[in-house]
Amino acid sequence: MTGEAQGSDDGMDEALALVGRPRATRTTRTPRPESAQPDAAPGAWAPDPQAPPAHRHGVAWPEARSAAARAGATAARTRRPAPVPLGQALGRVLAEPLRALTDLPSFDTSAMDGWAVAGPGPWRTLPEGSVLAGHAPTAELADGHAVRIATGARVPTGATAVVRAEHSRTDATGQLHARREVGQGQDIRPRGQECRAGDRLMSAGTAVTPAVLGLAAAAGYDELTTYPRPRVEVLVLGDELLTSGLPHDGLIRDALGPLLDPWLRALGADVLGIRRIGDDAEELYEAVTGSAADVVVTTGGTASGPVDHVHPVLAKAGATLLVDGVRVRPGHPMLLAALGEPGSRYLVGLPGNPLAAVSGLLTLAAPLLSTLAGCPAPGPASAQTSAAAPASIPAATRDPYAYAYSYPTPAPNPASDPDTVSCRVPVRDGIQGHPHDTRLVPVLVRDGEAVPLRYSGPAMLRGVAAADAMAVVPPGGARPGQPLDVLDLPWTAPTAGQGVCFT
Repeated sequence: MTGEAQGSDDGMDEALALVGRPRATRTTRTPRPESAQPDAAPGAWAPDPQAPPAHRHGVAWPEARSAAARAGATAARTRRPAPVPLGQALGRVLAEPLRALTDLPSFDTSAMDGWAVAGPGPWRTLPEGSVLAGHAPTAELADGHAVRIATGARVPTGATAVVRAEHSRTDATGQLHARREVGQGQDIRPRGQECRAGDRLMSAGTAVTPAVLGLAAAAGYDELTTYPRPRVEVLVLGDELLTSGLPHDGLIRDALGPLLDPWLRALGADVLGIRRIGDDAEELYEAVTGSAADVVVTTGGTASGPVDHVHPVLAKAGATLLVDGVRVRPGHPMLLAALGEPGSRYLVGLPGNPLAAVSGLLTLAAPLLSTLAGCPAPGPASAQTSAAAPASIPAATRDPYAYAYSYPTPAPNPASDPDTVSCRVPVRDGIQGHPHDTRLVPVLVRDGEAVPLRYSGPAMLRGVAAADAMAVVPPGGARPGQPLDVLDLPWTAPTAGQGVCFT
């Protein structure tokens, strides 16, 4: 698997050591023997402020993300929204606001099974049957009378309340009595209670979820005007990759093929297919130039090794490099290129190491696909580190690969868009980082704190498989109490205000 060089950077790329165990009065600790330090990553790298940067190439992480969002927005302007049937709209993005085509409910509706009554009780019951859902009442209900009614049925004209069946009784003379006080309009859903015709129900740029589909149907829609989902083809590169069985004889399992398909679909893409290509420059050139996808995603081959063919292939194809390396770890050899004129087709080159590829997905693919699909450009939510002492948790319940063990719930961020969800997540301890590059760190988010996970090396997936989000650690690391950003993972509840558009 090609990608980031391992050599002398092994310890650095695997490190996610915390700056001490927090206590009430200090945030550092006296070193202990390695065997007594379960929270420390073996071979953890600590930055030397005097050391020169290991890699000067590439753009800063925020700039790379912005460049990807701009590229997607440029392409989105050439993509025409179109109406699609409700059954085909799931996962697409609304190109225009969803406005109610009718009042909801569209008539006064019974909220319960029971009796529609007119005026104060007791009431004389009508013998001629019940008012059922889907059947309009045939006569006005006179004062002092009651008629059986089903949930969802249209309330008869003249009715003043609905008395629940369990709150009523009928005497021997057929008179209906309420067991509880009956208020005006009780258990009646009035017309327009949820919305009036013309009300905006959802904004343009909203992802169509199952709930949005249900709301659209209730509001009278048969189809929705949406942006087309970007088409993506994945090219998994490398002679060393197996698709089944155990690693052997220098061959390893392909982890990115199974990972990328569902992840890209969660980002709002239609995945046309996953092709596996050996270390063959000509085959790669033909695959890139012949792809029908809006975005080609490659894995591996982005560095400068003897079989890293992505850069030469792009040069031969006349591509324009928009991002060539990013100052982020893991994943710095990632790239973004325009295939042909900017705004037509793109290639996202991911490193071959699995967590480095995840970093590339979050840095370049997510903002590119999000804006290409019609969503606003994504932005991480603010978070902060904290030096608060953790509650005691029994050792048997601790996550075996977490550095810290306190677990928070997301809290609303009042500065955010009220239609989205965000949270401010303190990281319990400080996090060491690279002196010149951003770091993306898998974290758990529980009970108001982010817990950095131990296995965060570029070739590792164990940490991100257990994570809720990725924390963005700035160059130099993070102190307790320092604000951080967090990026949601597609399978978790949104904590960064991005879940509405698959970012």
